Amino acid sequence: MEFKFSKEVGLFREVPTGGLSELPPVPQSSRAPAPTSNPMAEETSGVSHLDLVRVVERVHRRYLDLFRLDLGRLGVDDLSPSQVMMLFTIGADELTVRDLIDRGYYLGSNASYNLKRLVEGGYVDRSASERDRRSARIRLSDKGRKLCDDVRRMDESYHRLVTRNAEEKRDLEIAFKTLQRLENVWTGALRYGETKIP
Repeated sequence: MEFKFSKEVGLFREVPTGGLSELPPVPQSSRAPAPTSNPMAEETSGVSHLDLVRVVERVHRRYLDLFRLDLGRLGVDDLSPSQVMMLFTIGADELTVRDLIDRGYYLGSNASYNLKRLVEGGYVDRSASERDRRSARIRLSDKGRKLCDDVRRMDESYHRLVTRNAEEKRDLEIAFKTLQRLENVWTGALRYGETKIP
């Protein structure tokens, strides 16, 4: 009999190599007692916030890799995936740069650089505000709206891959709501320092 380590459950398990005849009978008195619930084990088992953040980070990176390929298929070689996502943050609205930064949680320098690339590429129209010439207003150009439409069509095919039935659609909705709730909790913790459980 050999012992193998199963990464999935993190336990050693016996694997018979010569069939059932190799296994000795276990006397009744030497059998392990039935497992009892351990409150400490229940607290530490399951998915931690750190596990979740690591998965979200990997999913995000993998999606950006896929997105780069899709942009190449569309003939878009002058924008990064992050810059295209900024077009979706702007959406159908006309915003100030400050609104864009707040809405997308961008860092100021990154937002300014990406916005400059979008304006130079003709994807975003930028104009001075009538009330305050120092406050620029931005909106998607026809070119920017067309690119968003093309990306939405590609996204529908990926959506179909992960929502093949009603159960998978529900799972995706639950995942979305859970991530939104975590965003709200973590935003509150950042703003108000609320990290303790009431």
